[in-house]
Amino acid sequence: MRLNLSKSLFIRGLQCHKSLYLDRYHPELKGTVSEAQQRIFDTGSDVGLLAQGLFPGGVEIVYEGFTPTEQIAMTAAEIRKGTVTIYEAAFEHDGVFMKADILHKGKGGWELYEVKATTEVKDVHVNDVALQYYVLTGAGVNVARAHLVHLNNQYVRNGAIEVDKLFLSKDITEAVRDRQTIVPSEIARMREILSVDIPAIDIGKYCDNPYSCDFHDHCWQHIPEESVFRLKQRGARPFELYNQGLLHLKDVPLEMVSGSQLMQLQAFLGKKEFINTEEVRSFLDTLWYPLYFLDFETFNPAVPPFDGMRPYQQVTFQYSLHYIEREGGELFHHEYLADPNIDPRTALANKLLEEIPENACIVAYNAAFEMGRLRELAAFLPKFSMAIQTRIDNIRDLMIPFKKNHIYHWQMMGSYSQKAVLPVLVPDLSYKGMEVANGGMAMDAYARMCSCNDPGEVENIRTALLEYCKLDTLGMVRILERLREMA
Repeated sequence: MRLNLSKSLFIRGLQCHKSLYLDRYHPELKGTVSEAQQRIFDTGSDVGLLAQGLFPGGVEIVYEGFTPTEQIAMTAAEIRKGTVTIYEAAFEHDGVFMKADILHKGKGGWELYEVKATTEVKDVHVNDVALQYYVLTGAGVNVARAHLVHLNNQYVRNGAIEVDKLFLSKDITEAVRDRQTIVPSEIARMREILSVDIPAIDIGKYCDNPYSCDFHDHCWQHIPEESVFRLKQRGARPFELYNQGLLHLKDVPLEMVSGSQLMQLQAFLGKKEFINTEEVRSFLDTLWYPLYFLDFETFNPAVPPFDGMRPYQQVTFQYSLHYIEREGGELFHHEYLADPNIDPRTALANKLLEEIPENACIVAYNAAFEMGRLRELAAFLPKFSMAIQTRIDNIRDLMIPFKKNHIYHWQMMGSYSQKAVLPVLVPDLSYKGMEVANGGMAMDAYARMCSCNDPGEVENIRTALLEYCKLDTLGMVRILERLREMA
């Protein structure tokens, strides 16, 4: 039986033969597509459509409602008609079906352009184009050059999007031709895999490289919650331990780890916590009143929606601000959430500078993130740069005592993120059950808000975003209270 393949199946097979087999015979074992994954898919589609503007006036071979055979016939018809540029051109050779993002007829022959929503050329992209080149040339198409088109991360929007500046095109013809001897042998190997039993392939780093596999949950179901993969920071490598037959944290001999990992393992085995009160007190001594607790939420669109933005630049659309004016004083709260589809930066900066006094001590968790966003605001709004820099100078990072292991609890499982620390130190505060429960979900929620036409749903999303960001800063307030108690 001839087992047909596609471009996506070929790339999947290069990553893992077991994933290829499961996709063909057991697709029901796939995990659900998360909002974050769907956003990546949608971004790829949007960027691909935009890149068609590099070669305007072409003809698109639509796929909805048409079989692969019909799409191939439609492509052939356009070539016979002398069409110079074809989008989503469909071809088949050696039982492999593919669609080319852009096929353009140049002076020396057809030029292949594969579009990726990344800011660089990756090895997996070369494999992708190598397969397309193999199919195209096998189908009788004279491919003169092969290109990888990607986003230019140095492009800054100023007015309407300039497609020719937004994208960079790299000629990868020679690299693609060098892999033409590998492609048919890989195809044959994949067909062999698909013709027999499921491959006996264990988990490995390839489960998430170059792409996160959608069979991850199925293949990792034997991994317990408290596994060797919970070991953090430098030291013993989890996969090396796993390959030696060590699965659970309790199975790891103490002599196999050192440093932070040794502390983590000792704390886990003894269900203990460690605290260096002297170091915690030293950190607390760096803080002063008034105390302002700041948290940002951002989105990073592939295509810059506003002037002064680069591809994938973080844009702050929301903040929460809890504050205490004096020791023993009352806790107050400010917040900001931008309306959908507007540039929030000027209004956000204005409000933030009004609400945080120049002499305030600003507390953030993983403060490098907030400081980075503030520096970007200062660069975009020069009139505010001095005032913003004053606030940056006054930021203190609440993550430091945890990152430096001045305080550690076995339930933190080697992590010093706020999501790991908060439920341990402040168990009455929790993100569980919240509609928005982490930064990625906040980004997805804001994207939904920007595309939603239902006022009621927009208000629901707004409420969920405000509740989440407010809990982030309230969590910082309560963590600081616990540090003072413990020190």
